[in-house]
Amino acid sequence: MKKQRYLICLLLAGMMLYYAVPRLNVFAEGLQGAFALIWLAFAAIVIAGNLSGMLFAPRAAKAQIQRAKSKKGARRVRSFG
Repeated sequence: MKKQRYLICLLLAGMMLYYAVPRLNVFAEGLQGAFALIWLAFAAIVIAGNLSGMLFAPRAAKAQIQRAKSKKGARRVRSFG
């Protein structure tokens, strides 16, 4: 379920970039140029966060599920030697 949310957020961020990049003037002076740079930086953070969530979260969840299953079926062996 989270993977779909990350994908939707990535697509929305891509659409916003597609719409905004031609209209942003990065080389403008003053507040307009600062706004353009900050907006692009925030867009990069959003994309990076969603990509990392998509790529790294499912593997950790699968590993936890496998560990829980292996602990249920494992028997303890005790040695008093």
